[in-house]
This record gives sequence, C-alpha cells and structure tokens, in this order.
Amino acid sequence: MHLVHEPSAPAAPQIGFDQFLAVDIRVGTIIGAEVFPEARKPALKLAVDFGAGIGIKRSSAQITQNYEIAALIGRQVAAVVNFPPRQIGKFMSEVLVLGFPDEAGNVTLFAPDKRVPNGGRLF
Repeated sequence: MHLVHEPSAPAAPQIGFDQFLAVDIRVGTIIGAEVFPEARKPALKLAVDFGAGIGIKRSSAQITQNYEIAALIGRQVAAVVNFPPRQIGKFMSEVLVLGFPDEAGNVTLFAPDKRVPNGGRLF
C-alpha cells in the first residue's frame, strides 16, 4: 500500500461508499506511550483504549517530531482498527493511528476537537 504524504498530491481514485464503510475508524484514548528504539525511523509504541467493544490496542507511530510522551497520555486519537496486525521489528502493531503531514512532512495526529466516548466510529 502506498500512502501519499504530499499535500499537493491529487486525490486518490474514486471508491464506492461500501468500500469506505469497510474501513473501521474509531476514536480511542492514549493510555501508554514509550520510545521504540528498535524502529528504523524514530517512533513511539502507543497503547490506545478504544472502550469495551474493542479494548486496548497497540500501535507504532512515527510522531516523535511533534509529540512528547507525557503530552500524549490522555489524548484522544483516531485509528483504523480493522487492518490485520503488522509486525514492526519485535513489536506487533494492532491499529493504524491516523495523522496528517505538517509543513515539514511530520505527522500531526488526527483527533476529534472535543472529547467523545472511546470506541465511537467515524461516519
């Protein structure tokens, strides 16, 4: 899968609404974060609580340029929760935390602008 990080890139090809619905994007709260020294690019290991239906899931995120660990705890984020787990070094990443590139191309996390219940699905 090729991810486009360039703000000036053209839109992806059109998809059907059913394809959009197949991607399960949920909100969760970061309850743990630690440095991931084995990662090829600077990254953090995150533990994200998605509520009773999904539970706590782990993710590797390349967000070290814009976020300090202490500031992440308690922050809500959006993530794709129905991709298969992905092995990253010795770490199993279970969800894909979502973000947008800033002016320098570093990840800025995507989150609701006010607190919402963990596990809520994007629509």
